[in-house]
Amino acid sequence: MQSAKMTKGLERAPHRSLLKALGWIDEEMCRPLIGIVNSANDFVPGHKHLHQLAAAVKEGVLLAGGTPLEFFTIGVCDGLSMGHVGMHYSLPSRELIADSVEVMVQAQPLDGLVFIPNCDKIVPGMLMAAARLNLPAVFVSGGPMLAGRFRGRRVDLSSVFEGIGKVKAGLMTEQELTELETCACPGIGSCAGMFTANTMNCLTEALGMALPGNGTVPAIAADRVRLAKRAGICVMQAVRDDVTPSRVMTREAFCNALAVDMAIGGSTNTILHLPAVAHEAGVRLDLALVDEIGRRVPQLCKLSPAGEQRIEDLDAAGGVQAVMKRLGELKLLEEDCLTVSGRTVGEQIALANCLDDNVIRPLDNPYLENGAIAVLHGNLAPEGSVVKQGAVAPEMRQKTGPARVFDSEETAVEAILGGRIKAGDVIVIRYEGPKGGPGFREMLTATASVAGMGLDREVALITDGRFSGATRGAAIGHISPEAMERGPIAVICEGDLIAIDIPRRKLDILVDKEELEARLTALVLPPPKISHGYLARYVQQVTSASRGAILREGKGEE
Repeated sequence: MQSAKMTKGLERAPHRSLLKALGWIDEEMCRPLIGIVNSANDFVPGHKHLHQLAAAVKEGVLLAGGTPLEFFTIGVCDGLSMGHVGMHYSLPSRELIADSVEVMVQAQPLDGLVFIPNCDKIVPGMLMAAARLNLPAVFVSGGPMLAGRFRGRRVDLSSVFEGIGKVKAGLMTEQELTELETCACPGIGSCAGMFTANTMNCLTEALGMALPGNGTVPAIAADRVRLAKRAGICVMQAVRDDVTPSRVMTREAFCNALAVDMAIGGSTNTILHLPAVAHEAGVRLDLALVDEIGRRVPQLCKLSPAGEQRIEDLDAAGGVQAVMKRLGELKLLEEDCLTVSGRTVGEQIALANCLDDNVIRPLDNPYLENGAIAVLHGNLAPEGSVVKQGAVAPEMRQKTGPARVFDSEETAVEAILGGRIKAGDVIVIRYEGPKGGPGFREMLTATASVAGMGLDREVALITDGRFSGATRGAAIGHISPEAMERGPIAVICEGDLIAIDIPRRKLDILVDKEELEARLTALVLPPPKISHGYLARYVQQVTSASRGAILREGKGEE
């Protein structure tokens, strides 16, 4: 056992003395030591209840003969950090989480880990740590929030963001918006749509690193507590059988996760996070593979923000395992992949049933013949860009329009809410990439403003920034190279024609090649928006969005 480095032998008497200061007895030191990696805090609705789940995990570990030790990570809420300097820190927190878990587990050797995340950057940060440490590990998320109810219809956080634009457009009163904000998020859990947090929790299950139900069982359900208890028992079996992340997170498992992502209509942020996790696992996952899988996997679900259904509906319909069972019928899954349960993917999905064809569509009636996320290339995105095509109106899938250019989200939002954006425009927001942001901010305030103003079927938005999972409409992000890396998006001029062709996977600026090259030669980059503290160091190491915005590990790495 790894923990023997800390607990066994004559030379470890001082170590045992410190553990006995915690009230331990010798028998506890002889058992496998299991780290409970908890992201509980009082800021985030998805994390408020994680102490309760950690207690259940500990019960499971104790039942199975282990000794649990809990420690904590930070956890940023994208919703709370939106629209101010806080959003610069959201994605960079992913690396801090991975590093801090590595530090804790290497400093105090453990035999296994149970990770308890629930929101956007915490899930991938913990997955990165699990891959890096390669100790037996099981994930159990905090679970999704239930949808709210507003005047007879179901709502969620994205409804509130879009409500701001509706007020500005005269489609809603401020009093109505206050009523909506009070009921849209009715309790604990990660926000109720197929936003980034819930997408990543579903993909953790599809990847094989969590037990069935991890992605969809509601946060308030007793079954979520039982799931946590089973995770504690499961990690003990994983320790005994040496089921490590390297055995679970194989290239084939990442392909399964991408297939599920396409089928459920997941957040485009997964195209940042899965490559970053794969990198830690020693697996190459690039945009070419994303595009390949996206072209052959149908979209079977259409949850908020793309549709009216919520995660609770997917859970009632059979959850992630039911989606995977349908994909298995099309031979779109690698069913021999091992999962943390000790069963293979094929063995797990054999136990699943699809209980609602309205939520998980039959294979002969998909929402889209190819997946919900598309990768676009062209002279505007030589290294690629991504769009959640499953949330794009049919009339916006092919569009050419004049560029309205902004060098920050704030100036774009001011123009949108000020009524200066007209039908047919293509909003360009640049200098919001990993380096230029810095920190690769989400543009949800901008996209929600477009939707709230009733322009989401008439106006496109392209950016070297990224989008919230709550974004809908013709929103194309992750444009690479970003403006701060002298990508072509940096030299778009007001009025240039932008051609978007999602079916053909194309994104182009209709400017002569010679003119584009001349503009790039003459380009003078602006100074950094933030030049001190953690973000200044982050900018020096972060790579392109097309690589998952991972950090360079050495001077020679490109």
